[in-house]
Amino acid sequence: MTDGVGHRGIIMQTVLPLKPGGYFHIFDRGVNRENIFVEERNYAYFLNLYIHHISPVAETYAYCLLRNHFHILVRIKTDAVIKGAFASKAFNNFLTAYAKSINKAYGRTGALFQHHFNRIPIHSDRYFNALVRYIHHNPCKHGFVKDFRDWPYSSYHNLLLDESAQLDSEKLLDRFGGLRRFRKYHSGTSTGKRIGGLTGNDYD
Repeated sequence: MTDGVGHRGIIMQTVLPLKPGGYFHIFDRGVNRENIFVEERNYAYFLNLYIHHISPVAETYAYCLLRNHFHILVRIKTDAVIKGAFASKAFNNFLTAYAKSINKAYGRTGALFQHHFNRIPIHSDRYFNALVRYIHHNPCKHGFVKDFRDWPYSSYHNLLLDESAQLDSEKLLDRFGGLRRFRKYHSGTSTGKRIGGLTGNDYD
């Protein structure tokens, strides 16, 4: 896809392929900053759909779901039958299925998400680790909680509760040198300045 204007009058930007073996920061928000999670049950439904559509094509290392947007850190699987286009289709199918369910449940019509989902490649361990912390601290950044550990809709919360079926938790903790170092790395604050463009145009 090249830069241009889409049929809805939205400027279309070049979309990077989700290359097998690549690490990506995936994020999107509701159209016109509308909430994509209307009530508590929506978060669980989103994650269940995510597992169904995305587990076959990607390993998930971190996520955070926030009222009108989400952040996810994944590695696209390298299986021979999985191509970048197939992974992109899986994400599109997942988000389309979720949007249709929300529209049906709440009597709304039209697009739920603002973009064709955003993706930014992650090229170093330093940025990977910083992004994990940034994602987990996001609820504080937006003022939802004072302590990021109190936000129930993130991989940090579920990891410590051993409710992380959707995560490749063992691989994640290995990257940090174990749970103790993982928790220590998350101490303090995270503004996103250290990882610059890897946060994308963060959402209010």
